[in-house]
Amino acid sequence: MRPIYFISDAHLGSLAIKSRRTQERRLVNFLDSIKTKAAAVYLLGDMFDFWYEYRTVVPRGYTRFLGKLSELTDLGVEVHYFTGNHDIWMYDYLQQECGVVLHKEPAVTLEIYGKMFLLSHGDGVGRKDTGFKFIRAMFHSKVCQRLFSALHPRWGVSFGLAWARHSRLKRENGQEPPYRGEDKEPLCLFAKDYLKTHPEINYFIFGHRHIELDLMLSRDCRMMILGDWISQFTFARFDGQTMYLDSYLEGETEP
Repeated sequence: MRPIYFISDAHLGSLAIKSRRTQERRLVNFLDSIKTKAAAVYLLGDMFDFWYEYRTVVPRGYTRFLGKLSELTDLGVEVHYFTGNHDIWMYDYLQQECGVVLHKEPAVTLEIYGKMFLLSHGDGVGRKDTGFKFIRAMFHSKVCQRLFSALHPRWGVSFGLAWARHSRLKRENGQEPPYRGEDKEPLCLFAKDYLKTHPEINYFIFGHRHIELDLMLSRDCRMMILGDWISQFTFARFDGQTMYLDSYLEGETEP
């Protein structure tokens, strides 16, 4: 069986990342290394630090990454993109120009090689605080999207990238909070609760948290958080029999 790959959270274009071009090249080199092996690639959100598609304008840059996605789909590799909290405002550009399958649902359940997966970026599940729900609802609002589209792209994209940079840098040392433990981590709590009524799930795969986690929830179910492509360069690989998390080291890792 040809393997399936899962990655998330590259935050391409982030103003908080010093070597943005090098980071993009590393991601592109990884995708290039699997293009003749992979059956499918699942991008679980926040591959861009900010993305907004005006009707006839898309953000500048990312040409190597977008070109590689197009090459993968031209070769017959399925590429699935799940929107995250930084790239909510995607419409049809990646679908029409790159052949990508776009998913905007908070979570998607599907079967891969006889195993049941629940795939999600992670921002739309597991959190119950009112403030977060309000901001998320505002960003998903059609009215807010129309108002934002009235801004000139020069200002709109600059504002979005600056907002994302501020959001990252206000965290301690610019890093995500460390793993809180399975009894406190919102995604762990969500997965455990969901499994009670959906025991058929074999794998929960999330992004969003920027931590690498591989946790057994039961004899037949594992939960994974994919890390990121900012400093960890992590990915998951499933070949129908084995699922594992690994880090991509150019010239060393065999994806």
